[in-house]
Amino acid sequence: MSQPAVSGALAAYAVSEANTRGRRYPEAAPAYRGEFQRDRDRIIHCAAFRRLEYKTQVFVNHEGDLFRTRLTHSLEVAQLGRSVARALRLNEDLTEAISLAHDLGHTPFGHSGQHALNKCMHEYGGFEHNLQSLRVVDVLEERYAEFPGLNLSFETREGILKHCSREKAKELGELGERFLENRQPSLEAQLANIADEIAYNNHDVDDGLRYGLIGIDQLMEVELFAREYAELERRYPDLTMRRRVHETVRHMINRVVVDLIEHTSEQLAAAKVQSVDDVRRAGRPLFAYSDDVATEVLRLKRFLRENLYSHYRVRRMSRKAAALIKELFDAFMKDPQLLPPQYQGKLPGRRETPAQCARVIADYIAGMTDRYAIQEHARLFNPAELTWGR
Repeated sequence: MSQPAVSGALAAYAVSEANTRGRRYPEAAPAYRGEFQRDRDRIIHCAAFRRLEYKTQVFVNHEGDLFRTRLTHSLEVAQLGRSVARALRLNEDLTEAISLAHDLGHTPFGHSGQHALNKCMHEYGGFEHNLQSLRVVDVLEERYAEFPGLNLSFETREGILKHCSREKAKELGELGERFLENRQPSLEAQLANIADEIAYNNHDVDDGLRYGLIGIDQLMEVELFAREYAELERRYPDLTMRRRVHETVRHMINRVVVDLIEHTSEQLAAAKVQSVDDVRRAGRPLFAYSDDVATEVLRLKRFLRENLYSHYRVRRMSRKAAALIKELFDAFMKDPQLLPPQYQGKLPGRRETPAQCARVIADYIAGMTDRYAIQEHARLFNPAELTWGR
């Protein structure tokens, strides 16, 4: 039987204040809080974090008030991450900071927006939301007098960058070394990554059912859902459908989280992990499900890909979103003076290369919320928006 999680001393393999690799720009230690608490606080107070309220996961923001946004998703990832971190005596503050920052670089309109912007940027170095999240915290946030960005700790920045090509890694200095040397990130970074998967898999089930894109009958083909749903139907036959769905999703999350904690504990013991360096040298991620649960999670992901993300209504919205992103990008590339003054000011001047111009435009578009992108498109292309000062 699993034991209740309690606060206590960090495990030897956890990142701590004592073994952090520090910040790019040296700062005095914070008063009355730790370094990773400072990272979390800076993330929560930055503009990019606030904009996540109006960026979507699967559905466009204005389609309903109850669907997950990037902000609510990030909070759910942080909650899951902290719970698992406490059970394994990892650094909760670091896990939370990574979880809250992992989507800061996402475009409007979810993955369809990212794919569209990456296609637009194909000739200019491409676009990838993990790299953009790092760019947000390292460069784009303008808040402090003594440095650009948020000047986060190395370990937080490392966790934000979940994957990276070897070509890009060569440009990132010490942050790119692990991709070139086949080394693993901290356990806190691994945890934030898998908590992200748990959150969106299970909550996309909830949102898909709420919006009517998938049905209970379909989901009964997915073992992870069907087992929990059938048990609740047996125990509480009079439960309303809304409460039954919520309870089912809650039990699904509990099953995978408990399995993750227990199997990861076994892996850490088997690998005789005693330090953060042992984690980095492991050659593979140490956070993992048991084989049975890993199979169930894979089947759920496959179901969502085939039935929710490929649903014709989602594909229609994705198509419109991609066209909107491309039209914005093309318009700004053709005439950069259409950009707002603060973005024109980021261009080097008359000598800027197309790649430099494209990166500034990508920064502008990626920072847009769903509704702002729709409004900006209307201001550029809709004759009804012919008004001064817009």
